[in-house]
Amino acid sequence: MKRDVIVACDFSSMEETLSFLDRFEEEKPFVKIGMELFYSEGPEIVRQIKNRGHRIFLDLKLHDIPNTVQKAMKALSGLDVDICNLHAGGGIEMMKAAVKGLTREDGTRPLLIAVTMLTSIDQEMMEKELKIKGELPEIVMEYAKNAKEAGLDGVVCSPLEAAKVHEVCGDSFLTVTPGIRFADDAKGDQQRVTTPAKAKEIGSDFIVVGRSITAAADPVAAYRRCVSEFC
Repeated sequence: MKRDVIVACDFSSMEETLSFLDRFEEEKPFVKIGMELFYSEGPEIVRQIKNRGHRIFLDLKLHDIPNTVQKAMKALSGLDVDICNLHAGGGIEMMKAAVKGLTREDGTRPLLIAVTMLTSIDQEMMEKELKIKGELPEIVMEYAKNAKEAGLDGVVCSPLEAAKVHEVCGDSFLTVTPGIRFADDAKGDQQRVTTPAKAKEIGSDFIVVGRSITAAADPVAAYRRCVSEFC
């Protein structure tokens, strides 16, 4: 699959989101819809953006018992999004149930990826607060292997872990990597970050870029810069 930039539309309303996308007269960026926007506007925001010709990564990070996740994924399967996700921490059976729920009667489904470890979590937090013992990169690899065993298409991981995920799970196993900033940006509330150019070098398949584009004085120029550096 072709490498691409996904723009995180972390806005609070449909009006703000569509106004932002109106700036892109020539491009149709791949768009991420997260919890804030989806919970504010519901499925209609997905339909509106799809009708404009954008691909969509629906970033809801499901994490519940297998039966609940399966039913939720079945509900989402009709929205015609391109990527869905869940938390790998829910376990292999939950992930298998998600694949089953997401698969339509004709056998098609969106790509399904698993969040390994949030980029806001570092080694100290993982050990002291989450009580997970081991080196963070190794925990990410174990979660990635579980996701592959469950039949998922890839994982969300830090760009710093993308190359190792490919080494462990194969080149066709997708790595979708948030935590991307331009070299001259602040890293915000994320701990494990890198630049678009470095993510390309490391081997990320998709990068998710938020504030570096959405908060830029010229978002279209920032998006084009990101594509130029990564694709």
